[in-house]
Amino acid sequence: MGARCSLVVNGRSVRVSTGDTPLEAALAEGMIAPLQAQPGNLLAGQGLAQGSAAPSGRRHPARRARAEALRPALPGAPIQGQEAAAPPPVAVRKGTVTEIRRLSPGILEVVATLTRRPTGEPGHQALVTFAGLPTLTLSPTLRVDGTTEINDVVFHVARDPEGDPLDALRLDQPVRLKGPVGRGQYRPGGGRLVLVAAGAGFGAIWAIARAARYVEPAREMALAVGARDALDLYMRESLDWLRRTGVGRIVLCADRGRQRPPDVRSGPLSAHLPSLRATDVVHVAGDVSTVGAVQVLAAAVGARCYPIVID
Repeated sequence: MGARCSLVVNGRSVRVSTGDTPLEAALAEGMIAPLQAQPGNLLAGQGLAQGSAAPSGRRHPARRARAEALRPALPGAPIQGQEAAAPPPVAVRKGTVTEIRRLSPGILEVVATLTRRPTGEPGHQALVTFAGLPTLTLSPTLRVDGTTEINDVVFHVARDPEGDPLDALRLDQPVRLKGPVGRGQYRPGGGRLVLVAAGAGFGAIWAIARAARYVEPAREMALAVGARDALDLYMRESLDWLRRTGVGRIVLCADRGRQRPPDVRSGPLSAHLPSLRATDVVHVAGDVSTVGAVQVLAAAVGARCYPIVID
């Protein structure tokens, strides 16, 4: 078979290397723009939103060694095109609280409508200030059913079931976001995706998992979710969606809880992770102790690990 062949994309004939996918051919010809990940908006074609330049008609330089370009990164090495890129600029967004919902005794879902679209990738964090309350470091996410609006930002926030300052939150309360901050954002490509969430840390992991299922539906994924109490495993609707999209390994665990369902394992989250591999990419979100324990396990096998510490 020749090294080149003809392919028709959207009625236009192009010359591509054998083995390329139609998506790669369209990208090479400048027919579509690369996807820019946005929380809750990871659909094909979103790369032109928010002031992005129109796709160029000029052909990209030919790929001389396709096998080399697709070679997995070495353990601990940066993913091509991700770590070397400049960090996104920090921006300030203002808005008001428009929804407050108690997902479980220890978790609130808070939605704020902003005057401008939020920035950042799934897994990024922001410094969030609700008027009259201390600044929190939170991860924008989606509602548990996967929905959001373009100018909305959703947070899963931990609260003390015995009483918490967050209980003072009210509708129309002003909110200010500064971000993105952190380095735990989703990075397409490169090994199995192992996602670990403790408590409200599921918000960040849910944004990453949902994005990955749209952007890389064939990428292997394993998910471990834990909570101190089984009653705070509020994310079953989200997990059902992930199962329907082909995620086969999902583990739930809780440190305590008399009403623990049969599918919820007992014990700390770090005890229920899959056997890690050197080629894995691990994202862990939650309290400092859980994040630290997972980092140690990942480092022991040389897997890349991206921590997201949640207030």
